[in-house]
Amino acid sequence: MIVTTSQGVADLCRTLSNSPFITVDTEFLREKTYYPKLCLVQISGPDKNAAAIDPLAKGIDLSPLFELLFNKGVLKVFHAARQDLEIFYNLTQRIVEPFFDTQIAAMVCGYGDSVGYNSLVQDITKKRIDKSAQFMDWTHRPLTERQLTYALGDVTHLCDIYVHLSKELEKRGRVSWLKQEEGILADPATYSNDPYEAWKRIKLRSPSRKTLAVLREVAAWREKAAQERDIPKSWMMRDETLADMAAQAPGTKEQLAKIRNMSKDHAKGRIGDALLDCIKTALSTPKEEWPKVEKKAILPPQAAATLDILKMLLKIQSAEHQVASKIIASQDDLEAIVLSDDADVPALKGWRREIFGQDALALKAGKLAIGLSGERITKFSIADLPH
Repeated sequence: MIVTTSQGVADLCRTLSNSPFITVDTEFLREKTYYPKLCLVQISGPDKNAAAIDPLAKGIDLSPLFELLFNKGVLKVFHAARQDLEIFYNLTQRIVEPFFDTQIAAMVCGYGDSVGYNSLVQDITKKRIDKSAQFMDWTHRPLTERQLTYALGDVTHLCDIYVHLSKELEKRGRVSWLKQEEGILADPATYSNDPYEAWKRIKLRSPSRKTLAVLREVAAWREKAAQERDIPKSWMMRDETLADMAAQAPGTKEQLAKIRNMSKDHAKGRIGDALLDCIKTALSTPKEEWPKVEKKAILPPQAAATLDILKMLLKIQSAEHQVASKIIASQDDLEAIVLSDDADVPALKGWRREIFGQDALALKAGKLAIGLSGERITKFSIADLPH
């Protein structure tokens, strides 16, 4: 069923408002826009009587849908929720709540790192999904029967996945683990794209603080310009152009025109004026306010063995507790633990500390060892070993 009228949205959402949970998915495009363009919202209650709401229908009022998404009495279930939550945040400036992310739940329950939806469907429901409609143009109307079947199937299978994973979490006592992991997705800061943070996503080789100061200003300009025009950032200006501009810090339009991939029209016009103003602003900012060059701590050669042993411990704990190793500790976490017992990393906090962090510190302190038990690699308490 596809809903194309405001009354249809209101009726559907009124019915679903009495459900303990609903499953939600979206189809969107962002190849030609800065913000993702919402093309379809699929939604289902526990009865799997799924429907698709068409946001592109002329004059359609989505406010009943938003009211349902913010209804604290109804749990909203997504798979890999970040992009869906971002779309709704951009439209409403509010976070969907409460929500349940089946990808995170699956990782907590040991289904692997960043497990895909198709894999979960096969593992849990023993069914296969036809993904051939996935990359069709969702802005084209009317939608084909094949597109609707694919889209609605995503939320009906999600019902079974949610029921299975929620039982697994309860049985293993890991509901609180999931809540900790979903905290980042529930934070509005995750979706508020501050233009003055954009420079951090542009890679430079051995930049100086002056270079970063210029990059911060010109990257912020590009971000705001792309947002205002609702076009991809790369259409406004490419990363390498900003990087070259930051390194050269041109002071005139003639110098600006020599920057990599900078068109003469842009250099001589209003865009050039705006960029030169950004560069002047950066260079006139007090040097103590320039961004600092973040240098990753280099592990000393003697620490390599400790890192290797921690990686082995991570594999052991991942298998023992049936949790994806990626969600327990990252490479950066392990390197930080090698350098400091007080490292400010997720692996030494909350449930991760319980199942890995404490043993990692014990291993470093010589209180724990790793060895073979038959054909299996395992950990041993040094106190229990024969002397």
